[in-house]
Amino acid sequence: MDPFGTDHEHSGVMTTSAGIATPSATAPAQRQALSQLFVATVVWITLGLAAGLFYREFTKAQGFPNGFSGQLALVHTHLLTLGALVTLIVLALEKLFSLSSSRLFRWFFWIYNAGVLLTGAMMAWHGILDVLKLEASKAISGIAGAGHILIGAAFVLLLITLWKGIRRAA
Repeated sequence: MDPFGTDHEHSGVMTTSAGIATPSATAPAQRQALSQLFVATVVWITLGLAAGLFYREFTKAQGFPNGFSGQLALVHTHLLTLGALVTLIVLALEKLFSLSSSRLFRWFFWIYNAGVLLTGAMMAWHGILDVLKLEASKAISGIAGAGHILIGAAFVLLLITLWKGIRRAA
């Protein structure tokens, strides 16, 4: 048993013809995880593109025909990168290493998505206030910081889960 609690003698790992280790008992769990990650990716792409459209139209309506450099301009790329791109990478890692066979994977998934959503929402709120030239409450920064903490904690869970998956595949 390794430091993360993985029992390698009874892991139920089968090797495919390509030499990729896949746990036979977790095939339905992996299918569910892959579907969940795919849906999350589609949601993040939709939110990211909608944020870009909102930024362009909102700043134009507020008298900034060429946009406004501020928090609102960054929401689009943050949602596409942290939301969609990272989720696509995790989807590929799930296919290779069956990350969902670890109970930490579900924790990672929900904590990470909550963190990105919280961070993105606070960025959007702060950005809207910037464009409207209104004072932003310090609470917005604090809540956004909590979102960043959730993202950081989720990455720790992902790294532990990935380490377990690599150890199972080796």
